[in-house]
Formats: sequence, C-alpha cells, structure tokens
Amino acid sequence: MKHIALGPVALGIALTLATPALAQQTLEQRVAAKLAEAPQGTRFGLVVVDDSGKEIIAINPDGRFIPASNTKVYTTAAAFANLADINAPDAAAGTAVRLQGQDVVLEGRGDARLSSTDDCTVDCLATLADAIAAKTKHVRNIIGDDTLFPDQRWSPGMSWNNIPSSSGTGISALTLDDNELKLTVSPAKAGEAAKVELWPYFTIDNQAKTVPGDKTELGWDRDPNSKLLHITGTIGADAKPRVWKLGIDDPAEYAAWRLKVLLEARGVKVKGAIQSLHRRLTPQDDRANRTFPPVEVTVPGIPALARLTPAPFAEDLKHINKVSQNLHAELTLRRVGLLDGGSGSIADGVAKVEQVLVAAGVPRTAWDFSDGSGMSSYNRVSPRGSVLLLRWVAAQPWGTQFRDTLPIAGVDGTLARRFKGTPLEGRLFAKTGTLNQTNALAGYFTGASGKNYTFAFYANDVPQDASGTKYMDDALNLVAAGN
Repeated sequence: MKHIALGPVALGIALTLATPALAQQTLEQRVAAKLAEAPQGTRFGLVVVDDSGKEIIAINPDGRFIPASNTKVYTTAAAFANLADINAPDAAAGTAVRLQGQDVVLEGRGDARLSSTDDCTVDCLATLADAIAAKTKHVRNIIGDDTLFPDQRWSPGMSWNNIPSSSGTGISALTLDDNELKLTVSPAKAGEAAKVELWPYFTIDNQAKTVPGDKTELGWDRDPNSKLLHITGTIGADAKPRVWKLGIDDPAEYAAWRLKVLLEARGVKVKGAIQSLHRRLTPQDDRANRTFPPVEVTVPGIPALARLTPAPFAEDLKHINKVSQNLHAELTLRRVGLLDGGSGSIADGVAKVEQVLVAAGVPRTAWDFSDGSGMSSYNRVSPRGSVLLLRWVAAQPWGTQFRDTLPIAGVDGTLARRFKGTPLEGRLFAKTGTLNQTNALAGYFTGASGKNYTFAFYANDVPQDASGTKYMDDALNLVAAGN
C-alpha cells in the first residue's frame, strides 16, 4: 500500500472530514466553538453578511456591546456624510491670530493639526508668531481662545485615570501638537537622580533614582487640572531612556504658552499673562433640550492678522481611523455638531451621527454614544447595527474613500501586526477597538472565494490581563476560508 504524507493543513482538513461530528457542524457552529476557547466570561457578538445582505454568521447580533475605538467608524462616517469639500484645503478650520489692543488673541477653529515642532512645514504656529513679530515687538497678554466649542474637555464615561495620558488629553477648539508633551527619563550615574527632559509647562517633582544594572521600574502621575508632575521609581544605569506622551488639561492655555515662547525667541517682549478663554456648556448646547437658537459666540470686529490653512480634512479622517487618534476623532464629532446651527457640543455631534444612522436604517436600540472616539464606557453598539451602517456607507459616493481610511490587515495602522501570514492579510479592511475588557473589529474582507463581506465583531467582559483578539482573528479566518 502506498502511503501519502500529509502536511499540517491537509492533515487538519483530513481529520476534520474524518470526524463526523465536526464534518456535520455548520460554519457558525465552528466559529462559536472557536470563540468558546476564549477566557471564561468573555461575551462575543458577530455578524457577517455577503454582498446581497444575507447573514452568513449571526452570533448575538442584537446584543449591546462597548465598541471602544470602533466608535470612530460612526464619527468619521458622519463627517464624510455631512461635511463639504473635505478634499480641499481646510481653510474653515484654520487657526487665526489677531491683535486686540496690546493683547494677542490666538483663536482656535477646531483644527487638530496645528504644530509647533521645529520641523513643521504646514499649519505651523511659527507662521503666526512671525506675523505678530513683523507687526509689533511689545505685547501684553496672550489669550488662547477656544470658544468655538463649548468647554467639554472630557466626555461622560471616560475613565478619569486616562486624563494625564495622551489617550485622554483635553479636547479644545484650540489644539496644538496633539495636546501632548513628550516626557523622557534617562539614567544618570548610579545613586543619582534620573535625568528628566520635558518642556517647562509642567512643574516636575523628580523622585526617580538611578540604580546599578539595566532594570527599570518607573512611574509618573499628575492630578487632573494640576501642573505638578510626580516621577517615581528607579531606572538602571545601563538601561535605555523611557519615553511617554503626557496629556494637557487646558489646551488653549498651552497653545498660548507655546506662542509666548515663540514670540520671545523672535524678540517680542511679553509683559502680561498667559490666559485661556472658554465658553461654558449650557442646556441650550444640547439639541434635545433646545427651545431657542444656540448662543452665538461673539467674535470681536477685529480682522485676523494672520490665518492658517490646514491640509484637506480628508487626510485627517484617514489618520483618525488608521492609527485610532482619539483627540482628532473628538474634534471631528464637535465639528459636525456645528452644522445646521449646532453649538459644537458632544450632544449636537451625536445628533448628526443619529441622522446618518436613521438614513442607514439602524434601529435606535442598536446604539448609544457619549463621545466620538470610544474612550467612553457609556457607548454601546450592536453587531447588526454596525453592519447596517457599514453597508450603507459602502453604497455612498464616498464609500470607497471611507474604506481607504481603514487599517489593512497585516499592512498598516492598528492592524499592521495582525493577520500576518493568514489568508486575510491584505484582504481585510477594518477599524479596531481596544478598551479595558473590550476588543472590537468592524469593516470589510474578501473571502477565499473572492466574494466580499461586511462584518462587525465585538468582545466584551474579557477577563483582566486577557485579550479577545486572537479568538476573533481565528474566527474570521475560519469564515473567510469557508466563503
């Protein structure tokens, strides 16, 4: 008898076909069995539909799940659906500067990309500093004005412990350098204090020590609305520097502070204080409660001395979904919340998202949102609702451009390291989502047959220190192989 050696894949298929119980299982049953391998307590929801809208897989399709950064799918879809000229230079959002007597007013218009880095070439705070320095060498106060949006620097349901980090930095119509500061802690000689590099916007309480060897156990902390940063722990004398990005609580004040630094470098004397100007949130900033037009922001009748023109907003929408940029997503929600007489509040932004969901046929029970980025634990979506939205998006004139904003499996963005070496590498386009005890993935993929599918996949109640992504990825590969 001739013996044929089977490779691992062929052997697995042969064993599956040789086992009646497995061979008789439906694809959905095999997917469910794969998900049952996840840590106990994990709750999954999955819907996969083909191009005709037929559901291939439906596991807890109408369950309500925390979507984490999958929320950005909804936010960016609302932007594509509502904002005109997103492929043209973004003049409407450009930061401006004006002289008001002896005061300098830096006015934010919702731009997320204003930069003060040394290598900045477009949308640069230095351009505005140059305009001021060419006009005067003496100013009094520098005022950061972010009154375009009501003062909602953090969304309901966001964990307070995220506030000091870049994931939870303050949201403001006047945004600079992603509202982040880079902290670098390096070793000195053993027995000495660790070296700290940080722009002097924060006051540093450095209790970190350098110890022999290369072991490092560092920590840092800052109370919300405090500028006192505590650095603790130890760093090995032979260890590499550690780098963190710190969040900023009052971005308008920070932008004014940076402008002061740039002006003084250009020989401009600043005699006064650094100030920030905010607009308090009122009940009238919520469409659901509005009984009269929103309060208008009074703009002084003083022309701008200079105004920047950022790159097309479409580029930022792609950045949001590719790398899951929280701050930019929040600013996008507030930006769509300005439309049709809105105030730019979170509630007004969610109202515009709701209009899109109504158009897509998504039932009201399938969603709730308290922010635009997914940092809020109050957000909820259903897998079936997300698929309805994604199928509606694909049918829009801008549907292909939207899909191009999504990370590509094994190629780029937040999916660069996932699905490597699997049949879905380069064939799945989807937005990720990760939050405490939560994983999410929703988008589009092409199966082994060459047919295209839309899906939404959520894992909630994942036990501490575990992840649902491995089981989700394995399950999707099962689906793709079978279709």
